[in-house]
Amino acid sequence: MKPKPTLEAGSLEAVSSTNTIDSGLVQKLIANYRDNQMQAVNKELGITDSHAIWFDLPKLKKFIACIEDEAAKVNPDVSEQDLGIRFYYAAYPKAEDWSIMDNHPVEREYAERHTLVMIPTLKKEDETGEMLHYDFCPFTSESSLAMAGKRVGETPPETIAENHGSLSPPDNTIGEIFP
Repeated sequence: MKPKPTLEAGSLEAVSSTNTIDSGLVQKLIANYRDNQMQAVNKELGITDSHAIWFDLPKLKKFIACIEDEAAKVNPDVSEQDLGIRFYYAAYPKAEDWSIMDNHPVEREYAERHTLVMIPTLKKEDETGEMLHYDFCPFTSESSLAMAGKRVGETPPETIAENHGSLSPPDNTIGEIFP
């Protein structure tokens, strides 16, 4: 399958230049994480945490399509520019607490390792007129997509989210360009 180019500002170059980062900078940013945050986590928890997470493209596309479809069901006027994804840093439970994962098919070898949880966002004006990116779940209300942070205790029992990618380690690191 050949990918279709997405044109921004009328040219392929506009997209290409916004989707590139100097490889030396990428290496430095990754090294900063591994030398600082990752080392602190490993030392404090006494584990070897993962340094990367991988999601396959079909899973990401399906998640994005789900966000678009569910948002449109609640408000057909929601535009692509109003939607986004917030990536929350998260960590799997300890092995002895793994029972909370019973309905989520993740292997126990991921215990205590970090992960990402992706939550849909909706750009919406707050009471002061500022445009903010609110976490949203269309299952919470027929009248509003946004879950305001002020509404403590109103978190729905389920929400649109994506979590499980392949962590490295335990996955093999042989395919990584930035070791």
